[in-house]
Amino acid sequence: MSKCTEISQAVQRGRKNDAAALVQEALNAGTKPEQILVEGLLPAMDVVGQKFTANEIYVPEMLVAARAMNAAMEILKPLLVDAGVKPIGKVILGTVKGDLHDIGKNLVRLMMEGKGIEVIDLGIDVSAEHFVDAVKEHDAIVVACSALLTTTMGEMKTVVDLFKERGLRDKVKILIGGAPITDSFCNEIGADYYTADAASAGDLARKILLEA
Repeated sequence: MSKCTEISQAVQRGRKNDAAALVQEALNAGTKPEQILVEGLLPAMDVVGQKFTANEIYVPEMLVAARAMNAAMEILKPLLVDAGVKPIGKVILGTVKGDLHDIGKNLVRLMMEGKGIEVIDLGIDVSAEHFVDAVKEHDAIVVACSALLTTTMGEMKTVVDLFKERGLRDKVKILIGGAPITDSFCNEIGADYYTADAASAGDLARKILLEA
C-alpha cells in the first residue's frame, strides 16, 4: 500500500494523529506536497462526500474526517504555497445575518477545501454588505450562503438584491443551502443554485470554478 493510500484511509477513518504522522513520513521520504494532496487528501474527501450523499455516513463521521483532513493540511499548506500550488479558485462563505448556526457552514467549508478551493469563511451573522465587500476584496466569483432558521432565510434575498443593486450580480454565482431551504426558494429569490448537503456544495463550487 502506498503512503498516499494510507493517508487517504486515515483521513476517511477520521484518524487525525495518524493522518498528520503519515503526511510527515511521506514528506520525509521525499514525496512532493502536491502529490500528497492530489493522491491522498483530495480523494479521501471525495470518498467521504460520496458516502455522506449515499447516507452511508452521517455528520459526526464527516466532522471527524474533516478534522483529520485539517491536521494533514496544517502540515502541507505552507509547503504547497512554497511550491507555488494554487487553489482552483475562491468562495466567499457565511451564515446569513441573524443566524448563529455554523455546523452546516463548517461542513461546507471543509468539503470545498477538500476540492482544492480557497474558502474565505466570514463566519456567522453575516450581513449582505459584508458578503459584497468580501467579493470585492478577494475578487471571488462564488458566494455561498447558509441559513438554518426560517426566520433568517429571507436574508438570502437581501444578499441577492444587494449584489444586483451594486451591479455585481452578473459577476457572481450565489449558492444557498440549509435545513429550511429548497430549490423553489432558490428560484424565488433569484439565487443561482441550491444544494442539499455539504458534499454536493463542494462538487458544485468546484464545477463552477473550473468552468469559469
